[in-house]
Amino acid sequence: MDRMLLMRSFVTVAQIGSFSGAARALSSSGSLVSRHVAELERQIGVRLLNRTARSVSLTEPGLRYSEFASRILAEVEAEEALIGQLHDRAEGALSVICPKWIGSLDVGDAVAAFAAAHPKISVRFELGGLSERTYDFLDSGFDIALHTRDLRDSQVRLKKIASLPFTLCASEGYVKRHGFLDHPGDLTERDCLVHVNEPVWRLGQGSTSSLHKIRNVAFSSNSYLALQKAAVQGLGIALLPQRSAYEDLVSGALQVQLPDVPVPDRPLYAIYGPGQAVPRKIVILLEFLTRWFKENPIPAIERQGV
Repeated sequence: MDRMLLMRSFVTVAQIGSFSGAARALSSSGSLVSRHVAELERQIGVRLLNRTARSVSLTEPGLRYSEFASRILAEVEAEEALIGQLHDRAEGALSVICPKWIGSLDVGDAVAAFAAAHPKISVRFELGGLSERTYDFLDSGFDIALHTRDLRDSQVRLKKIASLPFTLCASEGYVKRHGFLDHPGDLTERDCLVHVNEPVWRLGQGSTSSLHKIRNVAFSSNSYLALQKAAVQGLGIALLPQRSAYEDLVSGALQVQLPDVPVPDRPLYAIYGPGQAVPRKIVILLEFLTRWFKENPIPAIERQGV
């Protein structure tokens, strides 16, 4: 039987001086409180109470144990209250991990803004090192992981933060040599710059979308920034995060391909641990990130060469 429960019953009897009074205070029954005290005496191996038909009194060991148990119960209650307060405060350490490419773009800006707005929260923000197993970030000591792929795992909770726009583009020099694409199927005949984790491109929306396995890979990398640099150098067509490519698109260094064919956005998800009570600092971060992306949209890009 739970020792803390037995101790609470015993301390209540010692303070009130009767089993019936202790039962009322504990919203229990006199017989159950009596059994608790008897079990505690059995576990300790000494008699703690003198029982008569009219009164209950503490033995010498009972007096000593009553003081000890009262102190322990008070410390437990105080610590639980403190932990509850910390859980509900927007302060303390908060660890976040996400893929390198988004951490160096949108998410990096948003998390930095959050840290500046909440100086009582000590933010640890790491890029890369995410496991294929969605819950591994918890074992590694992180509170939140950010992903751009759909995840379904009962061991974690998930919240969509934003949608990240992507753009199909190529340099002005590449367009002058090869012309603009007329149809998504033309990709099979063009040089393409491919992220190693994305050998298949989806173009279009809803029922009109189509998948295109890239066969003519002129350059590949695990970094969208490297792919963007290769695109600016005229090596081929790239599917890039619009936030990253924005300045090059505005300047004309990169030009949008197939402007009438929409490129699906990528969802940005925040994943965190299970449980009904989410720490306040995590709730505030999720709210902040969601609001930041709404308040900082990417401006419209004038379609070059269309």
